[in-house]
Amino acid sequence: VVMDENGVVDFSDTSITQNTRVSYPIHHIENIQQPSIGENVKNIFFLTADAFGVLPPISKLTPAQAAYHFISGYTAKVAGTEAGVVEPQPSFSACFGAPFMPLHPTKYAEMLSRKMKESGVDVWLVNTGWTGGPYGVGTRMKLKYTRAMISAALSGELGLYNYEKYHIHSVFGVAQPRECPGVPTKVLSPRATWNNDDAYYKTAFKLTNAFRENFKKFESYASEEIRRGGPQRYAF
Repeated sequence: VVMDENGVVDFSDTSITQNTRVSYPIHHIENIQQPSIGENVKNIFFLTADAFGVLPPISKLTPAQAAYHFISGYTAKVAGTEAGVVEPQPSFSACFGAPFMPLHPTKYAEMLSRKMKESGVDVWLVNTGWTGGPYGVGTRMKLKYTRAMISAALSGELGLYNYEKYHIHSVFGVAQPRECPGVPTKVLSPRATWNNDDAYYKTAFKLTNAFRENFKKFESYASEEIRRGGPQRYAF
């Protein structure tokens, strides 16, 4: 933000950014819940808009995978979202909000993984991006399917983590459900929606390479368990 010599912020000045934020103590809000503590959550959802169309529309993450994807904070930029973007570009923001994290991202990832194990929390990676091909070829995931998948995860209808209920993605290593109420089976498999295996895997490897390149700056801080939570295959 822009401040004058007295430290007064000019919120109307957009010369640095149009997207400013402010934080304040919770007691500045009337009618707050005291104490402001809820019960342990049972499900956590990471949202990503994969413009390459290669991530499953929903996948269940192990604690190591949850930590890895939390550190990565992947989404994609597409034409129209930012100036100068004309084709899909991978975008990574640690913990899905890097500017607001005072500690190193691995600290939060280790905390997440530990709390998952202690509390039995399920973490899901939800792709609201493209299916049937990348941006410009495929289509955006239908909102009704995303809603159905999240509802099934919350209700327990997606079932336990086992081979009968889930398929382990050959590139990303995440577990994608084989069936989900209200969602066509084909939609659950990103590869099946492409109808072109060569093009699908070529694009999938392009994205996993981007993951690997981004994660280099965290490798020396991340545990072996977290490093193993990343994609399983890369292109060389």
